[in-house]
Amino acid sequence: PPGFEETLARFSGFLVDPSPGVVPAVAANTAVFAGGIGVLLRGLTWPGVVNAWFLGAASLAAFGAGGYALVCLYFVFGSAVTKIKLEQKQKEGIAEARGGRRGVGSVWGSGLAGVCCAIAAVAGLPPGPDLYRLGFVASFCSKLSDTTASEVGKAYGKTTYMSTPPFTRVPRGTEGAVSLEGTLAGVAASLFFAGVAAGLGQTDFKGAAICAFAAFVATTFESWLGASTQGKKGFEWLTNDVVNAAQIVVAAAIAVAVGAATR
Repeated sequence: PPGFEETLARFSGFLVDPSPGVVPAVAANTAVFAGGIGVLLRGLTWPGVVNAWFLGAASLAAFGAGGYALVCLYFVFGSAVTKIKLEQKQKEGIAEARGGRRGVGSVWGSGLAGVCCAIAAVAGLPPGPDLYRLGFVASFCSKLSDTTASEVGKAYGKTTYMSTPPFTRVPRGTEGAVSLEGTLAGVAASLFFAGVAAGLGQTDFKGAAICAFAAFVATTFESWLGASTQGKKGFEWLTNDVVNAAQIVVAAAIAVAVGAATR
């Protein structure tokens, strides 16, 4: 069996490997989930945990410990903002269900684009792992921005308008509505997340700017789609989770396209 020094060297190598592969990622992710199940269940239902395990394993396999750390940051930050003024939002009927604990739909509404980028990167598909890494960061950047904007807006938004003409004033929590407080908080969250991604070596600062830009465009698209189409006759299938998944796919696609064009 390997000695302590060899084991430590292997572990250190795993932490700095930008793409450690499937087998070590599955093992490490399973260990993290087993040790942190209590924390995970504060923000996820049991089915949500099971599906999040796949998201974590794919992210770690393709984008290493840095990418995995970003997913963890998204989970912690997103869960925290969901609980801002939770009692007030519950009384107003605009809080997330289950006290903010996310289910399967929310996991894929947050992680579908990231998983697709991870699978494509591991499979070696064009245009290449660096651009898929950029798309991965942008997708979570966009979703954290959206979650923050929504939850801060529901908690602190003083004046809320629909995001489509004629921009009528509506109650807080209306699907597709925006507020100044929520919008500013969402932009700040995306800049913070993109900066952390750059600090972790997942992208450079030009890439961080691209991710923040893609996040803003995608969250604007999400607000428009929610206001114009979601819940309308003939579009009953367009649930909030489906809209969220579309948003993060748009963010990832924009980041990949802009990244490729500015190489």
